Amino acid sequence: MPKELDMMVCRSCGKEERASEGYPCDDCGTFICLICTMRGVTKCKKCAEKAGGATAAPAPQ
Repeated sequence: MPKELDMMVCRSCGKEERASEGYPCDDCGTFICLICTMRGVTKCKKCAEKAGGATAAPAPQ
């Protein structure tokens, strides 16, 4: 089975997902996975911290 080549790390939760299954951060454009997006996350962890906000996903357990 070939290894996926289009994997990216979500800049909100840290999970590795296919690049086509996510959206860019509203501020800087880094990758946010589909699960985080469905949870209402619109900014990566760094941008959410800069904004002083709770828009970053909690760390996966």
